[in-house]
Amino acid sequence: MAMLAKLFHKGVQSPQHNVPRESVTLKDLDPRVAVHYGIPSTASILAFDPIQRLLAIGTLDGRIKVIGGDNIEGLLLSAKPLPFKYLVFLENQGFLASVSNENEVQVWDLERRCIASNLQWESNITAFSVIYGTNFMYVGDEFGFLSVLKYDLEEGKILQLPYHLPANLITEAEAGISVHDHQSVVGVLYQPCSLGNRVLIAYQNGLIILWDVTEDRAVLVKSYKDLQLKDDKVADSPNDTMREQFTDASNYEQAEKEISSLCWVSSDGSILAVGYVDGDILLWNLSSDSSSKDQQRQTASNNAIKLQLSSGNRRLPVIVLHCSENTSHTDCGGQLFVYGGDEIGSEEVLTILNLDWSSGIETLKCVGRVDLTLNGSFADMILVPKSGATERCDISSLFVLSNPGQLHFYDDSCLSALMSQSEKKHSILGVQYPEVIPTVEPYMTVGKLKLVQPEGSFSSSLSELVSGAKHQEAHRMNTLNGMWPLTGGVPGHLSSAEGNGIERVYIGGYQDGSVRIWDATFPVLSCIFFLGSEVDGIEVAGKNASVSALDFFSSSSSLAIGNEYGLVRLYRLTGNSDETSLHFVTETKQEVHNLHVENGVQCIAIFSLLNSPVCTLQYINSGDGLAVGFECGRVAMLDTSSLSVLFFTDCLSSSSSPVISIAVQTFPNSHSNLDHSENNRSNEPTKEPIFILTRDAHIVVMDSTTGKMFISPLMHPTESTAISIYILEGNLLSEGFSENPSLISSQDPVAKTEPAQTNAHKEHDSVETESDSIATSIYLEQNLMDLLVLLCCENALHLYSLKSLIKGERKSLRTVDLEKPCCWTTIFKKNGKACGLILVYQTGLIEIRSLPDLEMVGEISLMSILRWGFKTSMSKTISSSDTGQLVLVNGCEVAFISLLGFENDFRIPEALPCLHDKVLEAAADAAVRFSQNQKKQGTSAGIFGGIIKGFKVGKVENSGDLIEGRSTIVAHLEGIFSRFPFSEPSTGIADDREVIELDIDDIHIDEPAPVISPSLKSKSEEKDKETAREKLFEGGSTDTKPRMRTAEEIKAKYRKDGDTSAAASHARDKLVERGEKLEKLSLRTEELQSGAENFAELANELVKTMEKRKWWKL
Repeated sequence: MAMLAKLFHKGVQSPQHNVPRESVTLKDLDPRVAVHYGIPSTASILAFDPIQRLLAIGTLDGRIKVIGGDNIEGLLLSAKPLPFKYLVFLENQGFLASVSNENEVQVWDLERRCIASNLQWESNITAFSVIYGTNFMYVGDEFGFLSVLKYDLEEGKILQLPYHLPANLITEAEAGISVHDHQSVVGVLYQPCSLGNRVLIAYQNGLIILWDVTEDRAVLVKSYKDLQLKDDKVADSPNDTMREQFTDASNYEQAEKEISSLCWVSSDGSILAVGYVDGDILLWNLSSDSSSKDQQRQTASNNAIKLQLSSGNRRLPVIVLHCSENTSHTDCGGQLFVYGGDEIGSEEVLTILNLDWSSGIETLKCVGRVDLTLNGSFADMILVPKSGATERCDISSLFVLSNPGQLHFYDDSCLSALMSQSEKKHSILGVQYPEVIPTVEPYMTVGKLKLVQPEGSFSSSLSELVSGAKHQEAHRMNTLNGMWPLTGGVPGHLSSAEGNGIERVYIGGYQDGSVRIWDATFPVLSCIFFLGSEVDGIEVAGKNASVSALDFFSSSSSLAIGNEYGLVRLYRLTGNSDETSLHFVTETKQEVHNLHVENGVQCIAIFSLLNSPVCTLQYINSGDGLAVGFECGRVAMLDTSSLSVLFFTDCLSSSSSPVISIAVQTFPNSHSNLDHSENNRSNEPTKEPIFILTRDAHIVVMDSTTGKMFISPLMHPTESTAISIYILEGNLLSEGFSENPSLISSQDPVAKTEPAQTNAHKEHDSVETESDSIATSIYLEQNLMDLLVLLCCENALHLYSLKSLIKGERKSLRTVDLEKPCCWTTIFKKNGKACGLILVYQTGLIEIRSLPDLEMVGEISLMSILRWGFKTSMSKTISSSDTGQLVLVNGCEVAFISLLGFENDFRIPEALPCLHDKVLEAAADAAVRFSQNQKKQGTSAGIFGGIIKGFKVGKVENSGDLIEGRSTIVAHLEGIFSRFPFSEPSTGIADDREVIELDIDDIHIDEPAPVISPSLKSKSEEKDKETAREKLFEGGSTDTKPRMRTAEEIKAKYRKDGDTSAAASHARDKLVERGEKLEKLSLRTEELQSGAENFAELANELVKTMEKRKWWKL
């Protein structure tokens, strides 16, 4: 937030004298985004943490949106408004890595919500990836360099490690490889199940190299130009219909093809999918080239399949490739997700191919195809492993991001249903991102942030009702959105504590006539009320019209809603009875209807007085009255106690200008000083004069109980478009300045006010007695003469003394001409006194001015703090609190901005939710360590997969890497990357592909052993291990690599004495023994598998139980 504070610019101020103590200064300004909801319209890239269940969305303007569960969202803001090229989680570590368009590598701390470290790269970064489960990053650039970065957790810095691979170094090390100069690296993927030892490098010209970092050699090389194509398949049918062409290498065009995308198809890294700029997709089989022991690098292979989504000659580049493997035990296949590859000019779709290679990659078939029609232009997609998924889950779920800022989720059941249908193209939309505060669907037309009085019933007696409403809303969202996959984040301990009262509410009115109310006490908002436009049991014309005005009075929990049709609905949010009366009031009649109330929210009245949009609503007289301003220029005063109309004015402006602002000033009953009876004095209501402003800058002051005007309508001498009016206490003027003492000197009010009162009465066709005029003048003298009136217009600010206005003088105490058109204003308080004015300009600039001198203190732009451009419609939904907190709506986004340092209504950081769950991180690490111990004890590695998938993970393809443990792999890679290539031999963890090939005769299956004492058992186990190791290595050193045995050694081991029949009998016995061993191996495998599945089920049940418990209960 320190960065945002620097964005405030100090205005040029005039010399000030006697500045009020409560006036705002530059030191008081501390702008920060306290709460942000919604997906930015500039969203462009996705990242997902499968353990923490968090989704990160990068934008084109340097923002990152992080979304978790339970309404937890966060906004990260970079210093420069630049697009992100790459965005990747350092999974389960609380960090997020990004690369900007200016090639700045950034690591974000999710717990602190800021950049932890950044590193400026000198060349253009063209490839970027993170080694799963570690803090190591591969960086490929435009010159063909592959570098390694590490984020040092202790130092909090990004470090460039010595290990790097220039293209010419690979050329010199491996004969036969030709990498042209300035061939950029377009893709870099670490190979799964290689423990980080191997990395696949793809160059722009189509060259693919699988590099072993431990041995510093190329394991294999693939290139399109020396390819002997096996199959050419056109996947243009949703059924098993493909055109197969076997192409001879001699007839095939020998040319380079530029790579545009790539991904692993198989979880073991044996099959690679590569997309090209001409729309082709090649599936490379890498297993036969890299699995055998001491296999030399091969430069050509016939193990490749070509797929085409269209048979057209001009096709789009394959921009995005993702694959989800079918991990069932019986089949080999998966789903390939493709964006691009279709014919140029075709409809924009996301294609899903269902592939099957159960009989081998050479017989690969496309058994299904689905084209998902997008809602908007494609931005990005990402696969999401299902939480708690089993190994037989065939299809992963996925997020699809489209412009502008639309996020849809397709779960595996939805995709399976689409695959089973015969139609090829589908326009079905997945589950749309459930906005915490909807702003587009439905469209928000007005917003209001209201403080709740602590002594009011809404704060003290509604805890149970609000808690129930939250549970109902949560259940409604769960039912509506199904299994939403994002569950990450931890609520703040203050917001999650039971029994918290409501301090603030945010109210939104919508185009469909509905209203939603959120508890805005803490940074995580929750919807507590939903009010539809329908009222059961009564039909009202215009009930579905757009909401145009709102007001809320917390002491009586009363809500007023006005709409474009002129209807005013009154609600009481707390009800003591299931039966309530609804009053329907028009200009000519009043009806009463008895309604049944179920959820405690009561619609007590509907007023249909004018067919003119309601522009403003204002509760007065402690909630007993409601002032309603209409677009036609009339004002109605409603009695909320008797549910009747007190008075209805004519048009206050000759031009029928809309009523846009109403200000109220409350005073004690002044008539107690007059000669009235005690009975009359007790029944006399408290006077609250209301100040009414029309858009053409007419000001009217009238009695809120009778409608009598205190002064005749005042019009600003110059043509102005008014915005708002505020009433300030006169002591601000005496403390701040006294530039014109004559304007605030005491004068006889009677002579000056009588003509004004006479004119007002003429307008109302009434006659006022002389005694009433004198009483009114005394009332004005005692209560109103020291008040200041602040008139805010688009082009200027005017500060008047009310006394001068009553005398008919139009000279202002201070006038400030604005250089830019203003569209919205509000005042804020410090220690209970008005101290500053906030102005929002049509240029998106927010300006702070002090009161009453109206000097500019500082300014900040929406672009700098939120990366927003101002839109005209935004002014209708801006709202604020008395402490200077603004709520702004822009498209799908809602932001709560705190501008002042002394304001911390959300109690940040105590109540701020954490974006990283440390308890979950520790649990996942503990599961890794547990599985590692189980592996050392000989337990099946598949057990760990069940634990992780049951514990909100589901990352099946990389579970093999996790088994080794993060710390072990990190230490191993640290030793490799801390040196230069070819500088020293590697002594790290051996690649799991370098397996020792054993004959089945060398396998001994232990039978169940009798129970022996622990000491004897320990000695026996050690002896058995030594014997097994010696037999495995044939007496050689355990530190040496397996070697080829000579012919003499083989003859010495297997040569038998005797004739041919004896040799045949011996071979037959060996064959029978071999079959028995195979049968025992099969039985033992089934037993281990059954035990693993039982353990995984138990782990899943334990996880489900723990997930229901809060973190502080663990």
